[in-house]
Amino acid sequence: MPRRNNAFALHLLFRALADPTRLRLLNLIGEREICVCYLVEILGISQPKISRHLAYLRRAGIALTRRQGRWIHYRLVVPKDDIAASILKETLTHLRERRDLQQDISKLEFACCAPNKFDLPETAPHPSVVQSSTR
Repeated sequence: MPRRNNAFALHLLFRALADPTRLRLLNLIGEREICVCYLVEILGISQPKISRHLAYLRRAGIALTRRQGRWIHYRLVVPKDDIAASILKETLTHLRERRDLQQDISKLEFACCAPNKFDLPETAPHPSVVQSSTR
């Protein structure tokens, strides 16, 4: 019986990192779990496009979802593959240093403190910090 190759698909990771919108999403998700509704408002991109990009991150093995009622929450997951984990962590470190991406984060923090400033339903769940349990 042939042995199945369980190596992490690095080509999918690099494809996921090759898009500016997905980089912005990764930066926003970062160390927190966040509802799609916040991502739509902050990035100013339609919900179907955001969902398509998030699905790409899931297929690449670096994002997970959790459903809470009608809300879908996303969080990053660090791959078990050491090379992939290193690439993702280094990418996230450099994303945090970019001024344009820092502006996205400041919008998120503003949204967390005053959700009524965005056109979000009152019942929209607030982003929360995710405890690092994957590594």
